Amino acid sequence: MHMADALVAPAVAGCMYACSTAAAAYSVHKVRLEDDAKKIPVMGVMGAFVFSAQMINFAIPGTGSSGHLCGGMMLSALLGPYAGFLTMIGVLLIQCLFFADGGLLALGCNIWNMAFYGCFIGALCIWRPIMKGGATKKKITIASILGCVLTLQLGALSVAIETLLSGITELPFAGFVGTMQPIHLAIGLVEGLITAAVLCFVHEARPELLWGTEESDEKGRFSFGATVGILAAAALVIGGGVSLLASSDPDGLEWSMEKVPGTAELEAEGAVYSAASGIQEATAFLPDYAFQNSESALGTTVSGIVGALMVLVVCVAACLLFRFFKRKKAEA
Repeated sequence: MHMADALVAPAVAGCMYACSTAAAAYSVHKVRLEDDAKKIPVMGVMGAFVFSAQMINFAIPGTGSSGHLCGGMMLSALLGPYAGFLTMIGVLLIQCLFFADGGLLALGCNIWNMAFYGCFIGALCIWRPIMKGGATKKKITIASILGCVLTLQLGALSVAIETLLSGITELPFAGFVGTMQPIHLAIGLVEGLITAAVLCFVHEARPELLWGTEESDEKGRFSFGATVGILAAAALVIGGGVSLLASSDPDGLEWSMEKVPGTAELEAEGAVYSAASGIQEATAFLPDYAFQNSESALGTTVSGIVGALMVLVVCVAACLLFRFFKRKKAEA
């Protein structure tokens, strides 16, 4: 659901940057109050995991479309809404600047559509209420599916509203919504199942890592370090190997655009668009997760591994730089 710059007007883009920045500032404040240093490696590893998982487009049978994980619901179920939101920003920023996935002008929109709903609505309105009384695999599965479906529907609706407010006449609101919502319902169901599988593993491996659940005497199958290590290894395997199996069908947004205006490539002119495009061209060393002017599968593998490592480093470095967890880190 990564929006390109051509889908948003500068005024709408600026407004969404402001909204996303406000949510990020509030999240920084809340994470500092939590002051839990054990979240630092989890933020890095799960950010890398989500980056890798987003590279795998899964086909939606009978539609000619595909979808990919957003990851906000998964991150917030492990880190809470605030640390999860900041981690998602790290993922989307790396994707935008170094892989040209989503427009730089549209980054504020993408953060709101893909991170805000999953991390705040999904965690606070779905995950936490269902987890009252303790977590079980059944409750985890229900919360994951409901959360992913609801937040992806909200994200898809926001895309349509943002294009409407931007005056993108090629995407009439009624027709665009009529294609975006059903296809993202299917994508949300699949993401919910994937999210449930990962969170059920964590529940068995290290149940205290799940956010918003009551403490229990139940012991996990693995140590904290081993659980984080397994997730880190999975991120590298998914990004470097499994990503090669990704569907080549257009994702839900591209598919919806092809159904309405007949093309997923819209043009935008103006100094703001040119400036944003110029910055991305200068920073994106693996555009579209591939070597430039090459169709080698090695480009995808390198992109998956390098991107996952970059997200891990950025998330951990941000925690240390901004001293999110300064007190308990000092005690440790």
